[in-house]
Amino acid sequence: MEYPSKLIEDAVNEISKLPGIGKKSALRLALHLLKQDEDRTQSLADALVNLRTKTQYCQICHNIADAPVCAICQNRQRDRSIICVVETATDLIAIENTSQYRGLYHVLGGVISPLDGISPGDLAIDSLLQRMNTDDSEVKEVLLALSATMEGDTTAFFITKKLKPYNIKITSIARGVPIGSELEYTDEITLGRSIVGRKAYEG
Repeated sequence: MEYPSKLIEDAVNEISKLPGIGKKSALRLALHLLKQDEDRTQSLADALVNLRTKTQYCQICHNIADAPVCAICQNRQRDRSIICVVETATDLIAIENTSQYRGLYHVLGGVISPLDGISPGDLAIDSLLQRMNTDDSEVKEVLLALSATMEGDTTAFFITKKLKPYNIKITSIARGVPIGSELEYTDEITLGRSIVGRKAYEG
């Protein structure tokens, strides 16, 4: 693809590195930005730099945050008797968008996948167990909201074994979520129903 300037080419090359954006889409975006007021383009640039340099991860649940503890963990109106375990912050956002869950979360940072070199030690499982051990813990239920894949099931089974000594209820989202699907791509109605219809996890 030929470009009218090296500046356009550089912008297209960087934008096209984003997931789901090819060179043609990147060119359209670059030309669109070029037409905007300089202030608007600068605002976008500032937002992206701030995203990369100022984003923190919650010390409790590992969610994306603006402070050491995220807004959900700080919110005393949330049901502190239940923790929903998810793979990524993207899954957390998907569940929040259903408006069917008012408990707390725990973001693992992935799932156990030996083929990809991801072991239990690479995930935030130990910190989940630590949340059960605190004197002020109110947790009575852990809801496993992991993708319906072999890796998701392996991770759920591992966590269930680790949680057994704590004598708490362990549930999983209902299988209204198609087998083999990623949670973040499930529609909000199906995902919401799977939260409401959760069942005891059978590892």
